[in-house]
Amino acid sequence: MGLSKRELFQKRRLRVRNKLRKVNAGRPRLSVHRSNKNISVQLIDDVEGRTLASASTMEKDLGFLGKNNADAATKIGQTIAERAKKAGVDECYLDRGGFRYHGTVKALADAAREGGLRL
Repeated sequence: MGLSKRELFQKRRLRVRNKLRKVNAGRPRLSVHRSNKNISVQLIDDVEGRTLASASTMEKDLGFLGKNNADAATKIGQTIAERAKKAGVDECYLDRGGFRYHGTVKALADAAREGGLRL
């Protein structure tokens, strides 16, 4: 019998995270989480174990509360790029987790690149 969707997601998440951990040591990690209603992103320094910046559609001032679409992802990507620059980060690597690089995750990454963040 085949694997469930959850098991496939977890395998994909571990494969992506382990590959990135080997290749991109020393740079902060841009971790993306997507749910049915919201999308959030954190800029994490794994060496010190702390979050440098974060952005989410759950923030009321961004005006996308409860929305997970390409427009919301674009706004979150621009916001995290601005906040990363304020934190002194201009280069990081994208940890998409188990999510495919498609749709909202791609829109978020493209917007962060346009905002000046090198992924």
